[in-house]
Formats: sequence, structure tokens, C-alpha cells
Amino acid sequence: MQQVLAQMLSKYQIRNIEDKKNAIKEIVQEVVLCGLSRGGFFKDAAFYGGTALRIFYGLDRFSEDLDFSLVSQNPEFDLTKYFSYIENETKSLGLNFSVSEKAKSFDSNVKSAFLKGNTKEHILTFYEESNDTNIINKDELISIKFEVDINPPMGATFETKFSLLPSPYQVRLYDMPSLFAGKIHACLCRNWKSRVKGRDFYDYVFFLAMGAKVNLVNLKAKLVQSNYIAEDYDLTIENLKQLLNERFSNMDFAQAKEDVLPFVKDKSKLDLWSKEFFIEITKTLQ
Repeated sequence: MQQVLAQMLSKYQIRNIEDKKNAIKEIVQEVVLCGLSRGGFFKDAAFYGGTALRIFYGLDRFSEDLDFSLVSQNPEFDLTKYFSYIENETKSLGLNFSVSEKAKSFDSNVKSAFLKGNTKEHILTFYEESNDTNIINKDELISIKFEVDINPPMGATFETKFSLLPSPYQVRLYDMPSLFAGKIHACLCRNWKSRVKGRDFYDYVFFLAMGAKVNLVNLKAKLVQSNYIAEDYDLTIENLKQLLNERFSNMDFAQAKEDVLPFVKDKSKLDLWSKEFFIEITKTLQ
């Protein structure tokens, strides 16, 4: 295995096969970012979401996908022109992944693609002494989805971040208030297959613990685009707290915990989750 992969892997505590798979996925996510950066992707787009929080702000949960947004609307945006940069970046590290665009059966503001590689092959690449590959199906794939919003709401603000591994690169990233706006929008509007996506609420607690402020301009534009509020709604911090408290009052917290449990190592962080807990911590929202 190349030295750079060993260096990236050294920060992980591996206890079981799932830890091995997740470590590979997280490292490959950073390889994808490096490839996109080389291809000039971040001249037109910005990184946001849970994986952005993990890589650049230390969010302590596993995040499956890479989420991006164009800086300005462009319905003609061509995601495929960056695929070769991603594949070249993975190959330069001895990894065997391919990228394909996800076909849409309906018009959408989101363009999606998948990076895929064989799980058993890459377990052996990353963990040369691994003795548990016999429990992995030979056809099992490591799959990483990345999506780009080509019709982003107005008002987001950005910053530039740098990383040194797998090779020095830079990304355009939503700044903290805009990242928080996106997460609050998800808390209010997103259900996953008719279920609560508890990961959104885990991240919400993370933002509050960081003392993050909310980009209200961007959040309002997102909520209007989602038909959650009207254009003339006065989105103040106090009104936002009320909207969130209504959401908390109607949430199934057992279901929310069930969603997030596979993605966190310290399960005790979920012990206090309840309507009362979220309403109380939301008093600090700013």
C-alpha cells in the first residue's frame, strides 16, 4: 500500500470489519475531493453537508455521501467532465474505482454520481494482513455517492479550506453559518423514506456545541424553495426557534436514534435525546 494511504489510515482505530470499510470510504472521499480540486470543480461549486463537517470541522460521526452545490444556478452544468480527474486520482494511489452518473427518470435540481470499487479488493489493498475477507461477498461494492445542487437558493457564503492528504488541495466550502442553515433546513424539511433522519439532528447538536450562528438569508431562501414558508414570512431567530420546537414536539426520537446509531461510536451521546432536550438547547440558537 502506498505510504500516503498508510498515513491517512493511521488516524483510525480499527476494531472490526465495519470499521475497516468505513475508514476506506472516508479516505476515498478525501481522494475524490482532491481529484475534483485538480479538475477545477471548486471554481463553480462548494462543499457542504455532514462529510464537509467531518473533514474540516471534526464532526465525530461517519457520513456516507459527498454533497456539493453550485455557487450560482446552472441547469447546463456537466458533472461528467470531472469523472476522469477522480478516476485518475484514485488510480495514482493504486485504487481501482470507476465513476458513473446516476440516470434521472424525472427533472431534478440535483445531479448525482457514484464512485464504486470492489470491497474485498480494497480491504486487501488497505489491510494487507487482513484475515477476515472470507466473510465479504466477492461482488460487494464500496459505493460513494456525490451530488451537486445545480439550482441553489441564494444567500450562501463561502470560505476556502486546505488539506494536505492525499496531496495538497483546496476546496470552496460553505462557511459555518451557511452550513448550519443547510442543516436546519434538513431538520425541518427532510424525511428519509418517510422516516426521521436522525443524523441531521446529531449534526444540529454539533453546530450548537460549536457556537455556530445561522445564515438566516440562506435558510429563508432554502425554506421558500421547499415551500415550507412563504416569501413574506419574517424569519427571525425567535420565529425559527418556534418552527424548530414545533418539529421537535412531533418527532419520533426513538426512530431518530435508530437512524444515527450505526454512524456514531459514542452511543451515550444519544441518551438525552427527547423533545425537552432539543427545545432546551435551542434556546442558545443565534
